[in-house]
Amino acid sequence: MTVEDPDSGTDAQGADPGEDPLALRLEGLILGAERRYTPFQAARSAGVSMELASRFWRAMGFADIGQAKALTEADVLALRRLAGLVEAGLLSEAMAVQVARSTGQTTARLAEWQIDSFLEGLTEPPEPGMTRTEVTYPIVELLLPELEEFLVYVWRRQLAASAGRVVQAADDEEMVDRRLAVGFADLVGFTRLTRRMEEEELGELVEAFETTAADLVAANGGRLIKTLGDEVLYAADDAGIAAEIALRLIETMAHDETMPELRVGMAFGTVTTRMGDVFGTTVNLASRLTSIAPKDAVLVDTAFAEELIRTQDAPSSEAEAAEEAVAAEKEGEEPPEYRFALQPMWQRPVRGLGVVEPWLLTRRDLG
Repeated sequence: MTVEDPDSGTDAQGADPGEDPLALRLEGLILGAERRYTPFQAARSAGVSMELASRFWRAMGFADIGQAKALTEADVLALRRLAGLVEAGLLSEAMAVQVARSTGQTTARLAEWQIDSFLEGLTEPPEPGMTRTEVTYPIVELLLPELEEFLVYVWRRQLAASAGRVVQAADDEEMVDRRLAVGFADLVGFTRLTRRMEEEELGELVEAFETTAADLVAANGGRLIKTLGDEVLYAADDAGIAAEIALRLIETMAHDETMPELRVGMAFGTVTTRMGDVFGTTVNLASRLTSIAPKDAVLVDTAFAEELIRTQDAPSSEAEAAEEAVAAEKEGEEPPEYRFALQPMWQRPVRGLGVVEPWLLTRRDLG
C-alpha cells in the first residue's frame, strides 16, 4: 500500500494485462476472495487511516501496490481486526504493527519453503505432455484446507508452550529479560565447502544440518531460535538441557560422514527476547565462544560452568568429585553422578567483551 490519490487512473480491475491467468486463479483459490478494493478503499472500509493501513501492510512484508484494485474482503477484515485491538486498548499501535511484522516474517519463510520444497515436488507433471500449471491448481485445492488446519494447530501448540513459560516467570521483568542458556552450533569450514560443492548438494547438506539440529533441540527440551545456513542458535531455560543438546549435536554430526565438523559455544545469563529472537551480551558471548571453539568441541563461559556446578550437573573439578566419591564410600552411600565435566581453558581476550575464561564441556565418564 502507499498513499496516493484515490481518484488516480490505475487499472480499475487491479490486474495487470500481462498477469498469468493461472496465477490469478491460484490467488483467488488461496485467498478465498476476489480482488475488489484499492488500498484507499480497503482502508476506508476498515475504518482506519491510509497511513496506518500502509504501516500494517508493509509490516506484514508486502510491497506497495499503488492504487491498483488488488485487495480482497479478507484484507479489509485483517485491517479492521488489528485496528480494533488498538481501539479496544488491548494493543498499542506500535504493538499491533509488531504483531503484523512478526506474523508476516514468520509466515513468509514458511510459504517460501512450502512452495520451493513441497509444492514444487508435488506438481511435477505425472504424465508426458502435461504441464506443471495443469497440475498445480487441483493439488493446491486439495492441500489448502489441510495445511491451513495444521498451521493453526501448530501455532496454538507453540502459543500454549510460550505462554506457559511466561506465566512461570518470577516477575514481570523476567518476561522480557530472562536468564537463559544460549548456544550457537556452527559447521566448521563451511565457506570452503561452498566453493567445492554444487549448489544442490550444498543445499541438501544445509537442510540436513538444520533438520538434525532442530530435531535434537526440540527433543531435548530446548528452543530453536533461528537457523543461519551453517549455524543454528538455540536457547534453554536450564543449563543442563543446553549442555545435553550441545553434546548430542557434536556426537550426532560426528557419526555422519557427510557432515563437516561442528563446534558449539554457550553462555548463561540475562537475555532480552523480542519477536522470537534473543539479544544481549550473553548471546554475543556465546557467538564469540563458538568462533574460538576447537573442532567437535563445546566451550562455555564461566557463568554457564557455575550454573552446571550449582545444579550438580558437573563437579567444580575432578579432584572434588574424587573426594566426594571417597567420602560417600566411607559412609556407604552412592557418590553424586555428575553428567558433565568442565575443564578451564586459558583466559583470552574476546573482541568487544574483554577477557573471558572459556571452559571445555565434555560428557563425564561414569564408568
